Amino acid sequence: MMEKKNDEERIQSLIEKGWNLRSFQNFEIRAKENEDDKSEDMTIEGVACVFDSETTLFEWEGIEYKEKVDKNAFKEADISDVIFNYNHGGRVYARTRNDSLHLEVKEDGLHVLISLNPEDEGHKQLYRDIKSGLIDKMSYAYTVSEESYDIDTHVRTVLKIKKLYDVSAVDFPAYDSTSISARSVLDLEKSEMEKLENDTLKKKENEQRKRIALITKIKQELI
Repeated sequence: MMEKKNDEERIQSLIEKGWNLRSFQNFEIRAKENEDDKSEDMTIEGVACVFDSETTLFEWEGIEYKEKVDKNAFKEADISDVIFNYNHGGRVYARTRNDSLHLEVKEDGLHVLISLNPEDEGHKQLYRDIKSGLIDKMSYAYTVSEESYDIDTHVRTVLKIKKLYDVSAVDFPAYDSTSISARSVLDLEKSEMEKLENDTLKKKENEQRKRIALITKIKQELI
């Protein structure tokens, strides 16, 4: 119970630092048996992020708030040192720097390939838990350098990802709850509404100034 609370507190602190955490379940386990020693190559493969595909983050008062990642979002992203861990913390199981974690941006999205160590008991336990379905969700953590928000369709578009931090096996959906997703997206909507209101006010002020200038000009011409 205490460990679960610590996990949730860590996730909350990451979100407060500006990290975006998004889950994905489109991954598969691949086990290849070596003929020499009958051991298995423990591999996890999946698509962490599908481009230009709208995902519903949450529903609030009958409105679905969605998000999509632009196909060019990873063009300038820092993916030089990304790790694979558990619940976005603790032990590092794979890493891009030693080629045990491979990332590839393809036409459809960000593909991940994770190779676990079959000689490590901790790796074997994690692999068994994922393979058996005890852990059935993965997540990736990133920060955003550019985004847009459509107030009419309630869709947030991630235009540029600044840095990808990790890909993680997760066993709880705390970070994926309505309350956390709602805060960030509703803040965007509030910001866009304020911009719209300010633009509308400025437009009205400009129109009023033009009318006053026109009336003044007409009065001067009549004198």
